[in-house]
Formats: sequence, structure tokens, C-alpha cells
Amino acid sequence: MQKRSLILLLVVLTTLFSCTTDSKNQKKQDFVRVEQGKFIRKGKPYYYVGTNFWYGAILASEGEGGNRHRLCRELDSLKNIGIDNLRILVGSDGERGIPAKVEPTLQVSPGVYNDTIFAGLDYLLQEMNKRDMLAVLYLNNSWEWSGGYGQYLEWAGYGKAPVPAVDGYPAYMDFVGEFVRSDSAKALYANYVKDVISRTNRYTGVRYIDDPTIMSWQIGNEPRAFKQENKADFAKWMSEAAALIKSLDSNHLVSTGSEGKWGCEVDMDLFEKIHSDSNIDYMNIHIWPYNWGWAKKDSLHENLERAKQYSKSYIDEHLAIADKYNKPLVLEEFGYPRDDFQFSKSSSVNARDSYYKFIFDLVKENAKSETLFAGCNFWGWGGLANPSTEYEYWKPGDDYTGDPAQEQQGLNSVFASDSSTINVIKSVCLNK
Repeated sequence: MQKRSLILLLVVLTTLFSCTTDSKNQKKQDFVRVEQGKFIRKGKPYYYVGTNFWYGAILASEGEGGNRHRLCRELDSLKNIGIDNLRILVGSDGERGIPAKVEPTLQVSPGVYNDTIFAGLDYLLQEMNKRDMLAVLYLNNSWEWSGGYGQYLEWAGYGKAPVPAVDGYPAYMDFVGEFVRSDSAKALYANYVKDVISRTNRYTGVRYIDDPTIMSWQIGNEPRAFKQENKADFAKWMSEAAALIKSLDSNHLVSTGSEGKWGCEVDMDLFEKIHSDSNIDYMNIHIWPYNWGWAKKDSLHENLERAKQYSKSYIDEHLAIADKYNKPLVLEEFGYPRDDFQFSKSSSVNARDSYYKFIFDLVKENAKSETLFAGCNFWGWGGLANPSTEYEYWKPGDDYTGDPAQEQQGLNSVFASDSSTINVIKSVCLNK
């Protein structure tokens, strides 16, 4: 009898252990991971076409700027056209009333937060999870529109950051170039990262580190050295930031948010250095044909083929580095202005549609052949927004579009009314 009881006990314990192990394995399967140079999601290779939805956490809040009804409509629209990957700003930093800065801010002073924006991020992740969507969350910004580098330097005692809209970009870039050399500014960033990643979602009760809705933590949006002499400090900080994130969260991927060579002082060795780091799981690039002079505002159609050729070369150049380290490559920002450099929602987008189709076809072709070019996020989703017709730039109280506050509203946004672009997106997303 005792022997039989012991055998039954062993069977029960073995079954419980097996169920627990299966549960843990299933939970691990829910997170996007990298295996043999490919994204794997739920046991299958994951290639995607996504978008930038930087304002998602603000729109999801119940405070100023929030509109949860619009948020859910936007998420439903994106899901219906096949978009399941959104690149999102965690929150902006610092004081309000600065020209071209997104409001309301999340981090109002070091370690002091506007909780309505955190609530918005919690709600956004909950709603994305319901729709089986993934979030890439970036934690910083080298540009002025959400504070970032400049704000941390201000808090660290470096004086007032120049405002590009007032003082020009050369003055701004000279100032923020000090960020990667400032231990005190970087420490403020590190404290913020710890505060964000250690959070528990108030609506779901799930810790951020346990939430598979998050695909990747990203060090920042377009982090740069800004000066040739800063490249070593920049690479060191990127490595330290990646290690910090991994030490806090071993479940999620970590990425840089880099533009590629263009954001590495035109130095492919620097791009390779920051992306070869063992804590960086995949590689990022951005492509901006108009901003980079590949297409002029008065000849967007005439320069279209050149923009495509240059874009393909840029992708291939970085893909060679991805191949070397067997890491996926994502084109996580790209855009093309509306025809004739117009901003109205009613203006045509023929050149953009052609450029988008070119990029999407590259992703689709690479998915079929299972190469390391794993996905893209177009910039950006304007959805149901109605930009002001009185002035070009965003002001507090205006609808959020895909264009941040420092850019003409409508310049790079894809609105729900852009039916031809929506059809281009559907053609690749719903048939992948």
C-alpha cells in the first residue's frame, strides 16, 4: 500500500512539474525573440509591416490630449488593414510651453511623473494586447520634440537648451552633443529607464517585464553622437544603456533606435560597433529621402526613382552588417511627402504610394526568402486626426497626427482618408 501511494505521489508531482514547465515554455513563446537571425513569434518567423504611432500613450490617457474613443478606433483601423506593430514614444520630458515640444509631458522633472500619461501607456498596452498587437517602446530622444537629450542636460545644470525653431539646429546639435559625455545627464536617463521598466500595468496587473505585448525596449529615437569627437563616448553609452535594460528585463528584445549610417556621423564602423553589442538583439535604420536631399520638394515625382535606388542601396549596405552578425534588420522609420509638398488631407499622395509600395515589396520579397530584412514601420499614422488649417505646425489642443510638433502637420502622416495608401498597405499586410 505504501509503495502504491508513493508511486501515485510521484505521478502527481511529475504531472504538476510537467504542467508548470509547459506553462513557462508557453509564456516564453509569447515573447518575440531572435533565433538564427530571425524574429520568432509564437513559434513562427515574424516579418511585419508596422507604423509609427508616437502619440499613442498621450491619446490613451484620460487627461489633457487624451481621447480613448479615438484611440480604440485607431487601433481597430490599424488592425483591420493588417498592421500589428506600433512604434511608440513612452513619454516626453520637461517643462511645457517650449516651441515644437510635444505636450503634455510625462517626466515633468527628474523622477517626477505626470501619472495620467503613465495611465495612458498602461491603457494603450491593454488595448493592444486585446488586438494581438505589438509595441516597440522608445525611452529617449536626441531631438527637441519630446525633450530627451536637451532636457536631461538642462536638468544636469548645463544651461538652457537652444530651441531649433528659434535658435537653429546647428546651435541645438552643438548643445545636445554633450549628452553622451555627461555622467550626470546619463544618470538621470538611467533612473528614468528603471522607473519605466519596473512598472506594473494598473489595468491588467501585469508587470511590464512580463507583458508580451511589448516587443522591444528601444534606447531612444535616433540617438546620435552629434560630433566626431563624441563617437567613442556615444558607443560606450549605447552599450551601457543596453546592458542596463537587459539587467532589468530579460524577457524583451533591446534595440537602438538608430537611423543607421546617417545617424552615426556617416560612419559604418560606428553603426557596426553599436549593433554588434551582445545586448542589442536586432538592428535599426531610418530612411528620409526628402530630409536627406534625395528628393526635392519641387521635384518629388521627378526624384522618385532616385529615392528608391538610394533607399535600396542604404538598406543593402546595412543588411551586410546584419548578415555579419546574424541579426534581423528593421527599417523602422521612413516617409515621403505628399504630392507637391502639400499638407492638406485632401492633397494627392501618388509619389508616396509608389515609394511605400517599393519598400513594402522589399519586405515581402525578403520574407519569402527568409532573409534578415525583417520588417518596417512607416512614419507615421495620422488616422482620424484633423490638423489645423490655420497654421502648419502643431499647437497644444490640436489633434495629434503622425507628424511631431516640429514638422508641418500632414507632411508625412497617413490619414484614414488616404484610401490609395491604405490599399497599398492592405495589399502587403493582408496577403503576407
